[in-house]
Amino acid sequence: MTTGSLSVLSEALHSGLDLVAAVVTWLSVGISDRPADENHPYGHGKFENFSAFVETGLLLLTALYIVWEAFHRLLIRGVHLRPSVSTLAVLLVGLGIDLARARALRRVAQRYRSEALEADALHFSADVWSTTVVIASIAAVWAGQRWGAPWLRYADPLAALMVAGFIIWVGGRLGRRTIDALLDAAPVAMQRRIAEAVESIDGVLRAERVRVRRAGNRHFVDVTISLARTASLQQAHLLSDAVEKSVAEIVPADVMVHMEPRASAGEHLFEAVRAAAQRLGLAIHELSAHQMDGRLFMEMHLEVDEHLSLREAHRHANELEQAVRALPDTQAEVNIHIEPQGKRIPASESESGEMQLLSRAVEEFVNALPAKGNERVDCHEVHVREVDHRIVVSCHCAMDGDLPITQVHDVMAALEDRVRSQFPQISRLTIHPEPTEER
Repeated sequence: MTTGSLSVLSEALHSGLDLVAAVVTWLSVGISDRPADENHPYGHGKFENFSAFVETGLLLLTALYIVWEAFHRLLIRGVHLRPSVSTLAVLLVGLGIDLARARALRRVAQRYRSEALEADALHFSADVWSTTVVIASIAAVWAGQRWGAPWLRYADPLAALMVAGFIIWVGGRLGRRTIDALLDAAPVAMQRRIAEAVESIDGVLRAERVRVRRAGNRHFVDVTISLARTASLQQAHLLSDAVEKSVAEIVPADVMVHMEPRASAGEHLFEAVRAAAQRLGLAIHELSAHQMDGRLFMEMHLEVDEHLSLREAHRHANELEQAVRALPDTQAEVNIHIEPQGKRIPASESESGEMQLLSRAVEEFVNALPAKGNERVDCHEVHVREVDHRIVVSCHCAMDGDLPITQVHDVMAALEDRVRSQFPQISRLTIHPEPTEER
C-alpha cells in the first residue's frame, strides 16, 4: 500500500488467492487420492473438481473488486502514486517465482493427470502475464512523474483492469472445465476415438454407445457393443477383455462393457436357427437342410433332459419348430429328432480278453479297407469298452491335413457304417480324425 498503486494491490490480492488456492489444492489432492469405499464406489476424485470450482469463485470475486476500484479511480477520484525501485524488485522476484512454479506444476499435473494441479498451473501461468502488465504500469507512472506526463498516471488503473481481465479469463477457463467435469461432460474427441478403436476389434459388430466421465485423475468408460447372437459366453468374455485392453491404450480407465446380441449382416440360416434355439435354452446339433421342388426341408437333433417325458420333450420340440418357422423369409418343413442329453457318467468295466480281441479286429479291419488317395492313412488307438451292457468303441484315424472338413466327415460316416456292418455287436463308434503330422 506504500505505492498507492491499484495494479500492485490487484497483484497482491491475486497472489493472496494463490496461497488460498495452493492450500485448497493440497487438501483436495489428499482427499481425492483416497480409494473407493462403500459410500463412494467411484472414488473421491470429484473433490478435485469441487475445489477448482471454489477457486473459480474466489477469482471472480477478486476480479469484480478490482474492476470496481479501477473505474472508481478513473472516473471519480485520483490517487497519488509513489513508485519505487523496491516495488519493481519485488515484482520481478515474484515474476521469476511464477514462471518456475507454473512450469513445475504443469509437469506434475500431466504426470499424475490431476485436475486440481492443472488448474493451479493455469492460474500461475496467468500470473506471469498479469505481473508483467503491473511492472509495465509502474514503470509508466514513474516515467510520467519524472518527465512531466501526468496522463500516464492512468496506466495504473488501466493495468489493474488488465489484471482483472486476466483473472476473469483464467477463472472462465477454469470454471468451464470444472463445470464440465462436475456435469460429466465427455472429453473432446475421446468418445469418437474409443468407438473407432472398439469397432476395429474382430468380433465386434458395432459400438452401440460410448460414455466417458472423469473424476479427478481417473476416467470411467461405459461401452455398449453388439456381437453375433450365437457367440458363447466364453467368447463374449474374451471380447470384453479385448475391449478393455483397447480402451486402456487410449486412456487409463475403469471400463464397463455391456453386450447386445445382434444378427450379423448376411447371417446364414443355420446361425439364425442356432440363435433361436439358444433363446429358448435348447441345445441342437446335426443341423442340415435341403431343397426339393422349391420347398425347404430342415432337420436337426434336439437334446433334452433325460428325465423328461415324451410329452414334455415334444413341447420343447414344438417351441423350437415354431421359432424356426417364424424366422424372416423362412417357410420350411422342420423335422426334429429328440434325444436325451445325458448327464450321468457311468463306470465302464476293464477291458477283458474278449474286448481286446475285438479291439485288434476292428483296427485290422479298418486298416485293410481300400482308401482313395490320402483320405485315410491308418487307424490306431482303438479302445473297446462295455458301458451299461453296451459295447462302445473309440479310435483315432490319421488323414491328410489338407482335406476339407466336409470330406473328412463324409469319410468318417462311411467308415462307421462299414465297421458297424462288420461288427453288429458294437452299439456306438466314435472316430477322432487327426492330421498325419500330428499322429
